[in-house]
Amino acid sequence: MRHTTRTAVTLCAALGLTAAVGSASAVPAASPPTARAAAARQASPPVLVDCLWHAKMRPGDFILACGDGNSRLVSLHWDSWGSNSARATGVNVVNDCDPYCAAGTFHPYAVVVKLDRPQPWKKNPQVQHYSRMTLTYLGARPEQFARVVTYPLWN
Repeated sequence: MRHTTRTAVTLCAALGLTAAVGSASAVPAASPPTARAAAARQASPPVLVDCLWHAKMRPGDFILACGDGNSRLVSLHWDSWGSNSARATGVNVVNDCDPYCAAGTFHPYAVVVKLDRPQPWKKNPQVQHYSRMTLTYLGARPEQFARVVTYPLWN
């Protein structure tokens, strides 16, 4: 009986050791924190940072003139949102500030919005944010604007 118990304990120990060694070799080595952070940045598409420093993905609207709200994007429909760029169509609503901004009238202009140049976000360096926005006016546009306007985005 003692011999049978010893054999059973030895077999269980051997099987446990084999399972531990086998599963240990199947587990990849842990990557250093910087490699994990870089992988996380690559895995998540960049965000668009708004005036209040909130990270947004595919927002329906976006204020361009943070100080006074006299230019904003509305009715945004995103065709793509990727690791290098994003593209939407929408409307840029711009105040003509005539005779002055408080008494001005807002006018809608159809635009294509392109976001690009992802960079680490200063508030959270593990997160990439788009750092440039290009607006292409599809028809009418504000008098003082070119057909294509490029803005650096805050971060």
